Amino acid sequence: MSKERARRRAERELAAATRAAEHAERQAARARRRERWRRLGRLLPRPVRVRRQRGELARRRRTQNRLTLGVFAAVQIAGWFLLDGWPARFALLALSLFLVPVFVTLAFDRRR
Repeated sequence: MSKERARRRAERELAAATRAAEHAERQAARARRRERWRRLGRLLPRPVRVRRQRGELARRRRTQNRLTLGVFAAVQIAGWFLLDGWPARFALLALSLFLVPVFVTLAFDRRR
């Protein structure tokens, strides 16, 4: 009986040693992977977190920018459907780009 117990104990110890060796190998592989990622991360630029400004002025500015973009897009879409040739469409685009500052000044002049 004691020979059988000794054999089973040796099998258990061998299995435990095998599991421990596998676990150690997995931990070493994880550590190598983490080190590679850490070295790679040092080469890459850090992402810059941009927070949105809050407050009444910032909200008003966002609303004005959205309105300006919406009017610009509406003019371009209307021009796309109403004008036939490509030169006329490009001319509308160029004219719109020049007139956006005029629109912004007339519509949102803060000195009034």
